[in-house]
Amino acid sequence: MTRRTFVLVDGENIDATLGGSVLGRRPHPEERPRWERVTAFIEERWNQPVTGLFFLNASNGSLPSSFVQALLAMEYRPVPLSGRTDEKVVDVGIQRTLAALVERPEADVVLVSHDADFAEHLLALRNHGDTGEAPRRLGVMGFREFTSTALADDAITHFDLEYDVAAFNSELPRVRIIPLEEFDPTIFLR
Repeated sequence: MTRRTFVLVDGENIDATLGGSVLGRRPHPEERPRWERVTAFIEERWNQPVTGLFFLNASNGSLPSSFVQALLAMEYRPVPLSGRTDEKVVDVGIQRTLAALVERPEADVVLVSHDADFAEHLLALRNHGDTGEAPRRLGVMGFREFTSTALADDAITHFDLEYDVAAFNSELPRVRIIPLEEFDPTIFLR
């Protein structure tokens, strides 16, 4: 089988972190990630086809049709899920997808989330037996400073949505630790 990367997007988590932790308010549409850049980045970085799965909570019985159409235009597969109000339907959907991917050793995986709820499932992907295939590549994408430490593992590559992927049209008001070799003082002199 042909190797492929599956990009699993926890849009609720990214939106909540962007709004609550980065901006301190609900993001405006122009401040949200350009999702097509995410799949293009991974496709170029790992040099193989990408399937983007965007998980949506549709428990209220409706879909944001314009957003779904935009996702389809960017070649994402929307995964609208519904459940009880006490269920984290997006998390459960992603966990089940990660569990199903264990049986596909030719599948590399990038999780777009900060959530520790997926750590066990990512480690199961890493630890699934030696199949003779090339080692599975695993990635987590989000804002590094908000990514759960439970997702820190030597087998998982971390990608920053803003700094690595350039998924935003404008600079976000983030404070991060800057490795000295990346330090550009002119950024602070604007």
